[in-house]
Amino acid sequence: YYAEHQLTIARHPSETDERMQVRLLAFAAHAHEQLQFTRGLSADDEPDLWQKDLTDAIETWIDVGLPDERRVRKACNRARQVFIYIYGGRTADMWWRQNSDVLSRFDNLSVLFLPKEQTDALAALTERTMHIQVTIQEGQFWISSGEQTVQVTPHLLQRFH
Repeated sequence: YYAEHQLTIARHPSETDERMQVRLLAFAAHAHEQLQFTRGLSADDEPDLWQKDLTDAIETWIDVGLPDERRVRKACNRARQVFIYIYGGRTADMWWRQNSDVLSRFDNLSVLFLPKEQTDALAALTERTMHIQVTIQEGQFWISSGEQTVQVTPHLLQRFH
């Protein structure tokens, strides 16, 4: 997939640079002309990103962070496929240990873990106006902004069937 996307990303006042950059990485991972950022933190009933078909059915639901099990269940019931990008170091590890058994029953769910040092490096790229280039190859991401490049290797914890 080769494309240029002009994005304007609205940020909730409580959103960190790290979370915003994880949303950007998730966009790059699933880039498609129908993929959209939603109201995110401002709306409980919407993911961070989604892709809908022409009938307005949700094809792809993408959340970043550590959603509770009820939210994940709702997403899996509403969308054809669901992706969760978790990050935050030990907090994300604890979330996965607490939720992995329950989440394993959802066959349309994928969970990816992003290492803390890599998401911290992504956060350091944040500027008001950014020109980012993303290269994805064999599950690794290279995100470049100006002279800086950050490599991110998500760890797949659960893959949808």
